[in-house]
Amino acid sequence: MHANTELMTFLQAIIMGLLQGVTELFPISSLGHSVILPQLLGWTQIVKAQSVNKSFFLAFLVGLHVATAAALFVYFRKDWMEIIKGILQTFVTRKIDTPVQRLGWLLVVTTIPAGIMGLLFEHLFRTLFAKPLAASIFLFINGLILVVGERKRKQSQQKPKRLHAKSTSRMLRNGHRQLASLEFKEAGVIGVAQVFALLAGISRSGITMAAGLVRGMDHEDSARFSFLLATPIILAAGLYKLPSLFGSAGSGVRPQILVGAIAAFIAAYFSVSYLVRYFKTNNLYPFAI
Repeated sequence: MHANTELMTFLQAIIMGLLQGVTELFPISSLGHSVILPQLLGWTQIVKAQSVNKSFFLAFLVGLHVATAAALFVYFRKDWMEIIKGILQTFVTRKIDTPVQRLGWLLVVTTIPAGIMGLLFEHLFRTLFAKPLAASIFLFINGLILVVGERKRKQSQQKPKRLHAKSTSRMLRNGHRQLASLEFKEAGVIGVAQVFALLAGISRSGITMAAGLVRGMDHEDSARFSFLLATPIILAAGLYKLPSLFGSAGSGVRPQILVGAIAAFIAAYFSVSYLVRYFKTNNLYPFAI
């Protein structure tokens, strides 16, 4: 049995927790940076554990993901109360009447394919591609995805707007689609696209935001949809892998997991608070660079 410090020190746990809390929400891939940073800093034990079938690193990531989802839920708690209430009301009325109810079901539709894809491919992608070189390549591709999203949005703004009545009714005054106006088939496509976020280096929030921009939403609504969608997906992934935290994989690192999770919660809460303000007036280009 390895000593705690041979697996992961408390300082490493704090650094990795802060990194997770920031990069999970910034559109720059948390898994990609979690793979690359230990290699750059020479943390050989962590590097070796990254692509192993059952390792303390997997248990550590579970703790960080649950903490990140908890931070998102706390920040958007009022939104989630309304969304949950709205979904429950649709079971009574058997129809979707309000934008909040529609947003709730859009999140459900988007979460289902993302969750199924995660169950099917998470282990395969992690063991094959959770390596520094592969993560570096996918981080480069992630930057291109963000650039494409911004370019497509700019092109759509420059096109003459010849909209029929139905399209016009779904637009905001500034010419952008409202978040709740997304079609359910569009939400499904976004959910399927998130399977690429299983590749270390491809950002889940980045793909969601780029897809929102391509479909005509502004940065603020694209970011909000991304953060709301991340909450159930990250939480479900963490809870699904929770047995590994309490099993043999978590042996020797549970105190470090707790410390790392606290750091991730704090970093995620302040990150989402900052990004909500940032995307009111700014775009994805700095993250792409």
